[in-house]
Amino acid sequence: MQQELKYKDITEKIIGSAFEVHTFLGNGFQEVIYQRALAYEMRCAGLEFAREIEQNIFYKNLQEPIGTRRADFVVDGKVLVELKAVVQLDDVHLAQALNYLKAYKLEVGLLINFGSKSLTFKRLVLTNTLA
Repeated sequence: MQQELKYKDITEKIIGSAFEVHTFLGNGFQEVIYQRALAYEMRCAGLEFAREIEQNIFYKNLQEPIGTRRADFVVDGKVLVELKAVVQLDDVHLAQALNYLKAYKLEVGLLINFGSKSLTFKRLVLTNTLA
């Protein structure tokens, strides 16, 4: 029996919205252009989201944050979405998105790249369980 992907309904709508944006705009624009277009498409898809929420980054037991980060979107309070407009996703982009998941205390994220000829994305799941 195959396990259902967590927040599959939300991630499918986000990915569908991203494909719509990439189909219309293609590649070659700055990330902020894709971010604005994706916000429009996600609203059309009935998704609720927050854009560029500032999140404190804490280190060990320090009470004061050591800095802040802003993810591109948090959708329905459940799915983190990080956008890129690069020729190819690298390990550093994946590491950044995983770190954002930890910082925002979320389990599921999408790393979406509009910079290549075809839209590419990675679905990320952060689990605290040992397998």
